[in-house]
Amino acid sequence: MVHVWPLTLRDEELVLRPLRRRDRFVHEGLRARNHEWLRPWDATDPTRPGRPPGFTALRRWSESQARQGLAVPLVITVDGRMLGQITAGPLQYGALRTAVLGYWIDEGAAGRGLVPRAAALLMDHLFVEMGMHRVEMTVRPENTASLRVVEKLHLREEGLRRGAIHVDGAWRDHLVFAMTAEEAGEIGEEHDPRGGKGILARLHREHPPHVRRLA
Repeated sequence: MVHVWPLTLRDEELVLRPLRRRDRFVHEGLRARNHEWLRPWDATDPTRPGRPPGFTALRRWSESQARQGLAVPLVITVDGRMLGQITAGPLQYGALRTAVLGYWIDEGAAGRGLVPRAAALLMDHLFVEMGMHRVEMTVRPENTASLRVVEKLHLREEGLRRGAIHVDGAWRDHLVFAMTAEEAGEIGEEHDPRGGKGILARLHREHPPHVRRLA
C-alpha cells in the first residue's frame, strides 16, 4: 500500500491526471465561465474574502501536497478535454487512514455521470492501492446534484455538521457521507467489461452510461 505521484487513473474516455503548467489558460477559462455555477459550493477563506488563489499558487500547492502524500489532486478530463477537478485530501494516516473527497465540474458537463465515475475511480485507488480505511464527502444540504452523487456511490449518511466549512462567504452546515474499507470490500473485486472493479464496477452495472462522448 503506497502513495504514487504523479498519478493517472483511467476509465475509458475519462482520465484523471495531475494539473500541469500548460493547463493555465484552460483552467482559468473554466473557472471564470463557471463562477456563478460554482460560487454557492466553493470553499472560501474567511481571512481572505474574495481572494481565491491564482492558478500558479494553486498548482504549486497541489503539487507540494501530492508529493508529500497529503492529497491526491487530479483534473477531470474527457477525450483530453479538461472539465473539472477532484481531490482526495487531506489524507490522514496512522490510526485514522482517512481521505476526504471534493470536486467541481463544468456546468455544461454536469448531469452526465462524470463525477460519480471520477469519484468511484479515485475511491477504488484509495482503498485498494493506498490502503485507506475510510473515505468521506461533505455536502451542503441544498446541493441536490452532490446528494445525487453520494446516492449513486452508496455512501452512508452519518449526520449534520453545523458550521463545518466556510463556503461562499459564511460558515455552512454540511451533511457527512462516508464509506469504510469493510463496506467497499463487501462490493467485491468483480471486474466488468469496461475494466472497472469494486466501486466503479458497481456504478457501471447500476448506471450504465448511454452516451460516453461529449458533443
